Amino acid sequence: MNIGYILIFILEAVTGVASTLYLFVSLFVVLGQKIYRKAKYGISMYD
Repeated sequence: MNIGYILIFILEAVTGVASTLYLFVSLFVVLGQKIYRKAKYGISMYD
C-alpha cells in the first residue's frame, strides 16, 4: 500500500473516533445539565 493511503486512513479513523466521543460525551453532559436544573430550580426538562 502507498504511504499516502495509510495516512489518509489513519486521519479518517482519528476523525471518526473523535466525533463519536464528542457526541457520546455531550449527550450525557446535556442530560446532566437538564437533570440538575430540574432538581435545583424545578425547570421543565423539555425547555
